[in-house]
Amino acid sequence: MGIYIGTSGYSYADWVGTVYPEGTRQNEYLSAYAGIFNFVELNFSYYAMPSARVLEGLQNKVDENFRFTLKGHRSMTHEKGGDLPSLCSAFIEGTSPLREAGSLTSILLQFPYSFHYNRENRVHLDTLCSCLEELPLQIEFRNTDWFRPRVVEELRKRSVGIITSDYPALEGLPDFCPRITSSIVYVRFHGRNRENWWTGNNVSRYDYRYSAEELKERVPVLKQLAAEASILLVAFNNHYKGQAVDNARELIGLLEEG
Repeated sequence: MGIYIGTSGYSYADWVGTVYPEGTRQNEYLSAYAGIFNFVELNFSYYAMPSARVLEGLQNKVDENFRFTLKGHRSMTHEKGGDLPSLCSAFIEGTSPLREAGSLTSILLQFPYSFHYNRENRVHLDTLCSCLEELPLQIEFRNTDWFRPRVVEELRKRSVGIITSDYPALEGLPDFCPRITSSIVYVRFHGRNRENWWTGNNVSRYDYRYSAEELKERVPVLKQLAAEASILLVAFNNHYKGQAVDNARELIGLLEEG
């Protein structure tokens, strides 16, 4: 059993002076981050296809016990009409340094709320999972309509994980209800900013700090998941002002209390 806790991304200028020491340069962020946590989600691969050169450079900044998750490119999850097999092939090729180092825990396929459960999207998901089947996949459905027995069972057959996410309590967003479909279990904390969730941007939407009590509520479930999984990944996405770092540290402390 391995437990890996970290944040969604690490390259934030507003972390210098709070998370990272004053004067830390951008090319030193990951090394500083790896001195705090053993796991990180890499977000840049959503905007640009991963390259072996870039990922090799990142791998060289961490030790052998550090783990990465790589977010799937937007052409796979948010855009349609592209040559999916070719896109997936390019994505797979770029991940080679992390796979060879044994540090790639999973590929995070984050689908937007607008990705509804319908035939077209089911076909897209089936094709995507087939094209990426050589990689460890974890899917985040942000629309509750996908949480059907048929979908869960099909993903279990493929050993594709379903991410359990902590969201604001809003209609249409999934509840915090784990469904184990692979040996790797993945939990993400997005914050509970109800006011800005639908109307905010990528900063204000995740501007939230979990209280100690809110984190304590999740500890029994996380401990149970850790006991059942070969690997438990926990990522905090409330990155604004380093709140994700504070909450991740707090959660580590709560889990260590026994």
